[in-house]
Amino acid sequence: MIVRNAMALAAMALVLFVAPAHADTTRSCDSLVGLDLSKVADKPAHVVSAKEAQFLGRAVCQVSGVVEPQVQFRLRLPIEGWDGRYLQTGCGGLCGRITGEVAQVHGCAPFDKVEMAVATTDMGHQGPTPDFGDDPQLRVDFAHRGVHVTAEVAKAIVAAFYGRPAERAYFIGCSDGGREGLMEAQRYASDFDGIAAGAPAFNFQIQNTFYHAWNARSNTGADGKPIIVAADLPFLHRAALKACHAEDGVIADPRRCAFDPVTAQCATGQDADCLTADEVEAARKIYLGPRTADGVWLTVGGPQPGSELSWAGVYVPKPGSDDIFSRVIAGGTISHIAFDPNPPKSFGLDDLGFDRETFERLKPMHALYDATNPDLSPFVGRGGRLILWHGWSDPHISPLNSIAYYRAVRATLGAQAADDAVRLFLIPGLYHCEGGEGFTKTDILTPLIAWVEDGKAPDALLLAGDNGTRPVFPYPAIAEYAGTGDRSSASSWRAVVPASEPALRPWIGEMFLAADKK
Repeated sequence: MIVRNAMALAAMALVLFVAPAHADTTRSCDSLVGLDLSKVADKPAHVVSAKEAQFLGRAVCQVSGVVEPQVQFRLRLPIEGWDGRYLQTGCGGLCGRITGEVAQVHGCAPFDKVEMAVATTDMGHQGPTPDFGDDPQLRVDFAHRGVHVTAEVAKAIVAAFYGRPAERAYFIGCSDGGREGLMEAQRYASDFDGIAAGAPAFNFQIQNTFYHAWNARSNTGADGKPIIVAADLPFLHRAALKACHAEDGVIADPRRCAFDPVTAQCATGQDADCLTADEVEAARKIYLGPRTADGVWLTVGGPQPGSELSWAGVYVPKPGSDDIFSRVIAGGTISHIAFDPNPPKSFGLDDLGFDRETFERLKPMHALYDATNPDLSPFVGRGGRLILWHGWSDPHISPLNSIAYYRAVRATLGAQAADDAVRLFLIPGLYHCEGGEGFTKTDILTPLIAWVEDGKAPDALLLAGDNGTRPVFPYPAIAEYAGTGDRSSASSWRAVVPASEPALRPWIGEMFLAADKK
C-alpha cells in the first residue's frame, strides 16, 4: 500500500494508536520476579510476586512489589491487547491499602476492556490508622514519595514486560487521591501526561484538622451526644432545596442562593418534620465553617446547601451508630500527623484551638503534605493536562476549595494558558467522589485521554442518572435547560456563563495558594 500524502499518514497513525494491534509480551510474567530494579527509584525496588490472574474477565500479569523501605505497589499488565497506556490510581483517606477502586470511570472502554497497564500503591504504610505519622520517613512516603516512586518503578516493569515503554501515562484519584494527583503535577511534572484530580484534599493540614474538628464539635452537645441526627437531615435538605429553587432535586450552584437553616426550624406548636433551635444553630455552624474568636475564617468554606443528606456518617452519625468520620480523621491527624513534634498523647480533637496560634503550629508541615502550589508551569509546559472535578454536595471536602485552587492556577498561569491545560467541573448533587442525587455518574478518564492524545479539550462531561443524562460544563459555566426537548436528555441543556462570579471569602490559609508560598 502506498500512502500518497501527509494527511493520510497522520490518519493512519491515529488509527494505529487508538486501536492498537495485539501487543505481544517479550518475557514471561513470572520472570519479572528477577527484574533488577535497584536503581530505578531513589531506593531499591523489588518484585515480590508476579503471576497470571484474571481481572474483569481478562488475563493479566499481576505484579506485587515494594520500593524500600516499605512502599508497596500492585501492577496489572494485560497479557494481550495492551494499548500502550499506563494508568496509576490514587487512594483515599490516609491510604494504607492497595485497592482496585477507581471513581468516575463509568463506561471508559480502555479501562473496562483491561487494555491499560494499571498500578496503585499503599503510599508506604499498611492499615488506615494514623500512627504511621510517628515515623518521619513514612510521613514523606504518604505525602508524595509513595506515588512518585511507584510511577517510576511501574513504568520500568511495563517497559521490561512489553519490550517498549508506555506511550502515555495517566493518573486518576479522588479525595486524598485528588491531592496525590495535584502533588504529582506540582512536584513531579514529568510522571504523567494527564491527571484527573477529584475532590482533592490538597489543603491537607487545614482540611483534616480545622474543618473536620469544627464539624464534629459543632454537632456535639454539652452532654457529649450528637445534636443533629440522621433523621433530621431530610427536613434540613428539603428547606435548602426550596430556598435555592432546585431543579430536578439538585442545586446547580449553591453559592447563588441565600439559605438560612432557620427556615427548617419548628414553628410554634410544631414538633415534627422540623428542627429545634439547637439543631438549627449546629447546622448553621457547619455550613459556615471554623473561625477564630475574633472572626477570622480558618477555611475557605463549609459544605454547601443541598449536601445535607450526605452528612450522615461524616459529622452526623448514621442510625444505630455513634461513629462519625470527622472525629476519626481529625483525631488521628491531630495526634500523629499534622504537627511536628506530635502533641502529648493526652491532646486530642477536643483540645484543638480554633485560633491563629494553632494555625501557626500547623504551618511547618504545610510544605510536606499540602498540594496548594498553583504554579503548574512545568507540568503544562511539557503538555500536561489536568481535569479537576468536585461534587457540589460533597460533605467531606467543600467544593469551594477546588474553586479557590482553580482560580489561583488561572491567576498564576494566565487565563489562556490555564484554559489550554486545566478544566474544572462541578457536579450538582454529587457526594464525595461517587453517589448522590440526580445525575452523578460520569467518565473522567476518556475525555482526559482524548485531550492528551487528540488535543480535544473537554467542553462537557456527560452525566448519567436513573432517568437519563445531563451535561456538566467547565467552570464557571452551568447547565441550563434550553426550553424545549426532553429534560432527561443531555441535548436539551446548554452552557450558560453567569455575568459575575461570587467572591470567595478571605481566610487565613489563602496565602498557601500563592506560587511563592509552597
